[in-house]
Amino acid sequence: MPTEPENASLPNLPAASGLGRRRALLAAGAALAAGVGATVADLADRDRKPGHATTSTGAPPPEGPIPFHGARQAALTAPQLPATRLLAFDLPAASAAADREALRALLTAWTRTLAAAAGPSPDPRLRADGAAPRLTSLVGLGPALATRLSLAVPAGLAELPAFPGDRLDPARGGGDLLLQLCAADHWTLAVVAELATTAAQGAGATPRWAQSGFLPGTAPGATPRNLFGFKDGTANPDEDAARQWVWGPPGPHENATVLVYRRIRMDTAAFAALPEEQQNLAMGRRAGDGAPLTGTAERDEPDLYAKHPDGAYVIPATSHVRLTGPRLDGGARMLRRGYSYDDAPGDRGLLFCAFMRDAGQFTRVQNRLAERDALNPFVEHTASAVAYVLPGAPEGTVLGAQLWA
Repeated sequence: MPTEPENASLPNLPAASGLGRRRALLAAGAALAAGVGATVADLADRDRKPGHATTSTGAPPPEGPIPFHGARQAALTAPQLPATRLLAFDLPAASAAADREALRALLTAWTRTLAAAAGPSPDPRLRADGAAPRLTSLVGLGPALATRLSLAVPAGLAELPAFPGDRLDPARGGGDLLLQLCAADHWTLAVVAELATTAAQGAGATPRWAQSGFLPGTAPGATPRNLFGFKDGTANPDEDAARQWVWGPPGPHENATVLVYRRIRMDTAAFAALPEEQQNLAMGRRAGDGAPLTGTAERDEPDLYAKHPDGAYVIPATSHVRLTGPRLDGGARMLRRGYSYDDAPGDRGLLFCAFMRDAGQFTRVQNRLAERDALNPFVEHTASAVAYVLPGAPEGTVLGAQLWA
């Protein structure tokens, strides 16, 4: 999609150590400036309100469990929890009929396992202190599996095309099934990941890859920061916009969506070495308060047409905010619920998790970013996956029921 004419760009930025300029045409994943945020609460289903116990001590009451059952999957509708684990599985091919039965058995087993784990759980490891675990989950199907089994998924569901500068490791991406677990602590994730993996293997699936992530401590309603130090999630859609751009249209896909996952290594040391002004220009926002360079508050709409007296754009033509702006996509927005990761001293960054009705939206944004994003010298995409995120399972139903309709 064409972008606005460029009449100004950033000052020359130093080459990023370790990654190098040869890797500069890499995208920041359409969300390093906006990955998760306060508007997530606007997307919560009305039937997903955690219970609250009362106490006589004057202390805040303990938070209750987050219900598994609902019209939408809880990992997308409940407030974002601070720890995550993504797990991908493959379903070995036998015959179409046998594979469909294996998938049905797996989704039934996961429904039972995840609903029980959400609490109160029969597993003593999830109720050792008497408190219910804080857990949410989502389940998605990969494009290859959907095609192989002729499943009722949205038309056009497919893997992403190759982007300039990608350095993708096949062992870290793709997969027939994707499970994301989110919890208040890593203990819960470890236990539930074990239970879910056992259930998957019992249905014939084999583990493909796993990835853990985290969020910084953030006040309720505030926007978390990524490892570049910028607020990550400011531009998430409210419920009205999400119904147009995130959730499927009325029909079998109404409470479903599509996940685009990208594992993005970030050269945090090289970026931190930039003067703060250059960091702000690269992002198009101020690190301190998250406001766009044309605004005074975090949620001010960026003015992409504002110029300095010399004619240069206030938000530079190569800034991340400009290139990911909804105005360049007819107003289309993604729901970003990303996490940071830190797997090794030279391997830390962003687990970009964005949800949209049509993954083509991500492709358009990513192509713009790959061409000229000022963050390119500091990021490297190392894994990728696409998944059709199933509608939720209301009480008495199982995940994926609409696949067989």
